[in-house]
Amino acid sequence: MPKSTNQKLKLLYILKILSEQTDEEHYISTGDLIEELAKYDIKAERKSIYDDMNQLIDFGYDIILVKSRVNGGYYLTGRDFELAELKLLVEVVQSSKFLTQKKSKELIGKIEKLASKWDAKQLQRQVYVANRIKTANESIYYIVDDIHRAIQNNEQISFQYLEWNLEKELVPRKGGKRYRVSPWALTCKDENYYLIAHDADENKIKHFRVDKMGDIQVLADIKREGSTLFERFDIADYANKTFSMFGGREETITLYLENHLIGVVMDRFGKEASIRKKDDSHFSVRVTVAVSGQFFGWLTGLGAGACLAAPADIVEQYRQYLQAVMKNYFKK
Repeated sequence: MPKSTNQKLKLLYILKILSEQTDEEHYISTGDLIEELAKYDIKAERKSIYDDMNQLIDFGYDIILVKSRVNGGYYLTGRDFELAELKLLVEVVQSSKFLTQKKSKELIGKIEKLASKWDAKQLQRQVYVANRIKTANESIYYIVDDIHRAIQNNEQISFQYLEWNLEKELVPRKGGKRYRVSPWALTCKDENYYLIAHDADENKIKHFRVDKMGDIQVLADIKREGSTLFERFDIADYANKTFSMFGGREETITLYLENHLIGVVMDRFGKEASIRKKDDSHFSVRVTVAVSGQFFGWLTGLGAGACLAAPADIVEQYRQYLQAVMKNYFKK
């Protein structure tokens, strides 16, 4: 009888079966492997399977034969990713707010294919994408790709910036005005993805939520600007100064805090923050922040254990901020 057209692909199908159906706890016997190959219209004999396995091992695949009268067989080890690493990747995809539910599920499905079907079931057990707050921008993949391409090719981009309306729709801001900037970096902050770019009109560094960008165009004939500003630009420092990525005028401030808040300060500003002991119960910290309502909100969240001490004009701004908030809670 003539051989099937799949017969020449025998080694590839053996690898496919080993990859999908075996791991350190699940083996496939020679007989079962022959049956699986038959599903792809591939004929095999026991002796040929032994030869095939040796060829794959000689090529570099880590295939183990477990000799046992009961449940013995072959399994594929030495995978590119361990199960713990795949679980971590799934968790990152799940928690990424800038990925839509649809894209998250698609990406997790691809991650599952890196494991055996047995390990893939464990990955499925921790998938809770449906209950997470996700972006609604389905073009996120392509936007990120366009931004990376523009950065690599030293080109500017233009786009519309989107915002929510009361009908729960993402619509262009400012009547559809197009923004034109020079992209320099992408960064994650507060579970969102941001573009760090140079705005030529104001000659300053700005950031934009990537999932709020729409109708992006790479301006192939226009070279990026702002290289001087980015020569000494530190993305991590910029993100730490900017609370919830809300911009504001940078100011060097002094805070007095109770000692138990040292962890909050270290997590927020890092080891470079200038910290001094004030008394047995308090310390001071001097840092540079972007002063905004988001910064004041963060400070308020620390409670009575934190005090903004300087400079005087920022203290006054904070006092006015608190008074404006308190007006909502006075009885009329």
